[in-house]
Amino acid sequence: MDLISIAQETFRIEADALLKASERLDHNFIDAIELIFSTKGKLIITGVGKSGLVGAKMAATFASTGTSSFFLHPTEALHGDLGMISKGDTLLAISNSGESEELTKILPHIKRFEIPLIGLTSNPVSSLGHYADVFIDISVEKEACPLGVAPTTSTTLTMAIGDALAVALMQKRGFNHEDFASFHPGGSLGKKLFIKIKDLMRTKNLPIIHQETSLKEAIAVMNEGKLGTALILDNTEKLIAILSDGDLRRALMKENFDLTTPALHYATKSPKTCNNIGFLASEVLEMIENARIQLLPIVDQEQKIVGVLHIHDLIEAGIKRK
Repeated sequence: MDLISIAQETFRIEADALLKASERLDHNFIDAIELIFSTKGKLIITGVGKSGLVGAKMAATFASTGTSSFFLHPTEALHGDLGMISKGDTLLAISNSGESEELTKILPHIKRFEIPLIGLTSNPVSSLGHYADVFIDISVEKEACPLGVAPTTSTTLTMAIGDALAVALMQKRGFNHEDFASFHPGGSLGKKLFIKIKDLMRTKNLPIIHQETSLKEAIAVMNEGKLGTALILDNTEKLIAILSDGDLRRALMKENFDLTTPALHYATKSPKTCNNIGFLASEVLEMIENARIQLLPIVDQEQKIVGVLHIHDLIEAGIKRK
């Protein structure tokens, strides 16, 4: 059998196991959901070896989707970390055989503390199956490993069951995009939903000139400001125009071009502005792109400059359109 065929067979074996497991889901799965949902404390996940690795991933998934959770290694629990478990918590233990030595040693203590236990195992009459208040079957017909011994199909199934529990709990809690973003403020969704104009706008050393300023002086200010733009104010400090690189290039093409002429003569009058620093940065990016501009002046209700937001600031911050 060639390597591609081996890989395809691995996919098939694991996919078949997932489909069969989905068909045998029963009230135990529902009971597990209800137990986790009603947990006042934390959902603690434990397991050893490959089951432990899967458990750590499951804990991370639960924690990021609204279920307070962490992973506890059974060996560490035996040496003092049982103190991390308290009344109000729920324990989810993973062991394919249900007889992992490190795990079975802590089970009597868990029951002594009257902590509810969800057992993920392929053997309902095992020690884990015996102690579990809720049993979820993770048995598979065969491992994808050609020797039939390396955890492959079984770990895939176990992880999928963890995902199914997490997704079902998200639905039950009404966990939405805003909730997810609050748990991932550094991710793209978090940036879309939380970063605002006030977090990114520039407020210092702005390239400001007045309506009498000559074009020559305006160019010097533009060079110093390094934004490719000069903001033109009237005598009451209100924004009345913007001189951009594009405006300057167009001015150069005019026959009556004169560096001593006021920059206002060549500028864009009544430029697009924003007067709400609470707007989301993602909304502003859309506004800038739709208007095909590089810089958006931020003004107050009297049209006086508060700051500016350049498209490069948005891109560097990882902001994307909604």
